[in-house]
Amino acid sequence: MKLKKENILIVDDNYDMLELLHRNLKAQNFHTYKASSVMEAIEILKFSTIDLLITDLQMPGINGIELIKYVQEHFPTIPKLVITGFPSVDSAIEAVKSGALDYLAKPFTNDELKKAVQALIDSKEDTKTSTNETSISSTDYITEYAGIVGQSQQIVQLVDLIQRVKDNRATVLIQGESGTGKELVARAIHYEGAFSSKPFIAVNCGAIPENLMESELFGYVKGAFTGANDTRDGFFQAAAGGTIFLDEIGTAPLAVQTRLLRVLQEKEVSMIGSQKTQKIELRIIAATNNDLYEMSSKGSFREDLYYRLNVVNIETPPLRNRKSDIRLLITTFLNKYGGEYNKSKITISEKAILVLMRHSWPGNVRELENVIQRMIIMSGNQIEVGDVPEYLKYPMPFEKEELRTLKDIEKAHILKVLAAVDNNKTRAAEILQIDRKTLRQKIE
Repeated sequence: MKLKKENILIVDDNYDMLELLHRNLKAQNFHTYKASSVMEAIEILKFSTIDLLITDLQMPGINGIELIKYVQEHFPTIPKLVITGFPSVDSAIEAVKSGALDYLAKPFTNDELKKAVQALIDSKEDTKTSTNETSISSTDYITEYAGIVGQSQQIVQLVDLIQRVKDNRATVLIQGESGTGKELVARAIHYEGAFSSKPFIAVNCGAIPENLMESELFGYVKGAFTGANDTRDGFFQAAAGGTIFLDEIGTAPLAVQTRLLRVLQEKEVSMIGSQKTQKIELRIIAATNNDLYEMSSKGSFREDLYYRLNVVNIETPPLRNRKSDIRLLITTFLNKYGGEYNKSKITISEKAILVLMRHSWPGNVRELENVIQRMIIMSGNQIEVGDVPEYLKYPMPFEKEELRTLKDIEKAHILKVLAAVDNNKTRAAEILQIDRKTLRQKIE
């Protein structure tokens, strides 16, 4: 006798049908989740373990076939049962081709529903047994963890690393390209861990003027320098007991690196102008899109500090290496910004999704998020290929493309980089490895 209640997700825009199915399945000792739209169903799938999907086909907006395709791609182990009030051979064939395992035409009897559901539940158990159930990790079903969205192997491994370090104070170095979510990972480590009730202080080292960085980080005593009219704590004192996140650590001047090394070695800080030291207990997470090892070999970053920071190394994968996550990210951003811009029912066509999936995304998740925001604002109730920014429609590598002049290629690349960084010219100049003045001249 089974003690576990299977979780069944029912999707139908008809409230009476939802309630009828809910009552029937509850009487059979199943636990049910109810959704009246595909978008609502996807939200439930992201946060719950589902053993069976039952969905109607004809629904406003995104239909049941699209939901079956989505579940087949992202949750292939979930069996799918289709119910419809408009049965046809074509719809049955399409549903099965998309991944449905069974098909019921309304109206159906309680006994027909019971037999179909039990057969699909049993088929799932048989599949689990034949594929060696012990080899399946609970992380196979992760789709969202502290704001980190995805089901690719890279994201599964990333979440696994976060879970391993979140409850201790080991120093963490997060490395990855701009836009890959390094701060998101740092926040996940802190807020999902044992010290979540303590402060999380995020410091962008690249945004603090070099002559102010020491006093901002470590604080100062009254009279330490001109303008120091009172004693003030720094970011390290503010983060005591919790986590300090040092973003763009590669930009820290050598004087700050020396002080930071002392914090890591001695667990103490000294304020500017003070001879006294203060013991401090916190977790340090640093992040960079630079190669600190190469910088240390050239003398621009302390080698001993690099090894002190690199106790646990976490790499955030670029989006081009986890394209299987793009659909899920698109759905996430549609949900996030659709309501914000009063378009909570906005959808996106399959052709538009395919265009987005072909792009290499040099700006990573941040670029995708900006693009989705822009398309929600500029489109109607459904995003079509025509709403996709022009630079995303350029031919991809390995496709036959028209031969162009070097000037045209340079222009297209500069426009692509500017779009990827939301027209931030300083960041664009860094990526292009030219100075800001040269970039301005090329734009003009």
